[in-house]
Amino acid sequence: MSKTPILQFGTSRFLQAHLDLFVSEAAARDAALGGITVVQTSGHGGRTKRLSALARGYDVRLRGLRKGERIDETVHVTSIGRGLELSDDLAQVRRIIAEEAEIIVSNTADAGFLPQPADRSARFDPAMSYPAKLAYLLRSRFEAGGAAPQVMPTELVQNNGDVLRGLVLDAAARMDAPYRAWLAEEVLWVNSLVDRIVSEPLEPAGAVAEPYALWAIEHRPGLRLPCRHPDIDVVTDLGPIERRKLFVLNLGHTWMVSDWLARGRAGATFVRDILADRDRSDRLRGLYAEEVLPGFVAAGEDDGIEDYIAVTLERFANPFLDHRLEDIAANHSEKLRRRIGAFLEWARRHGDGGEKPLLEEALKEEDA
Repeated sequence: MSKTPILQFGTSRFLQAHLDLFVSEAAARDAALGGITVVQTSGHGGRTKRLSALARGYDVRLRGLRKGERIDETVHVTSIGRGLELSDDLAQVRRIIAEEAEIIVSNTADAGFLPQPADRSARFDPAMSYPAKLAYLLRSRFEAGGAAPQVMPTELVQNNGDVLRGLVLDAAARMDAPYRAWLAEEVLWVNSLVDRIVSEPLEPAGAVAEPYALWAIEHRPGLRLPCRHPDIDVVTDLGPIERRKLFVLNLGHTWMVSDWLARGRAGATFVRDILADRDRSDRLRGLYAEEVLPGFVAAGEDDGIEDYIAVTLERFANPFLDHRLEDIAANHSEKLRRRIGAFLEWARRHGDGGEKPLLEEALKEEDA
């Protein structure tokens, strides 16, 4: 098998429809760094079955709207060269890190970054957190004298590369000083933000996803991309992109739930139902135009924001996506604070003194 310069921790359907798909499409244009080795970090039997299916090639079905056109197409993904299970194939994973890996990507479960008691073990333990596993595994590259790799987490954590760096260094606190210095100073830890709704899995591998996708990557000296792709955007500052996602896409979801709850959960089940209802859709569009847009203008971040709002509304209207309002309503009070409350504070801090009755009314739920 040819070398795989991209090492991926995690078999999630998100990565299947995001990074893995990007690399596959780029490879067809000779615009990819190379193939991918996928490593399953848990011992779940169903995922073991998925590994062999990933390496054989799998389908991603893209369904939704793009510039008013209904999209329903299938893309065959062939970027994954091999699939390994970390515990069973530990020696091979260490060899790949020592000899092949140039870029290490991850998308672990929500708890993947959380420290675990096993992190204190002097030997590898499958129960370790992902940062502790990485601290253990990267030693093979350090000891082989190879060039330091680039680490690109895609977990939805702000400044995810910096956060992962800190967690790995914490996990390596009892290791020798030269190795810790190499981790801190030579390995390139990259911050990024990902966005694509992947609605359901296909079996034994593959997924159904919306046409929209984004991988915003913060530029750093020495940065290497796993591939060149239209949905990859290298930026100097992730802040404006993070705020657009939080204060347009996420804020819109939370406001729709507030309105739905105020109506006694009546008249809608999915996000698309809101967009199909003239009254509710007009209220949402008015919210963006009259209450959200002025905040971005005041902050000087309005370049392209109207296009982003239009794309967001189109994503909400996706006729194929069963995005339940009930699911979005989970942790609603916290979402009100982080999305609507934070937006109002941010907009006012930047000089937006306009009235925002719809947002203010929704925020009252937090105090109720």
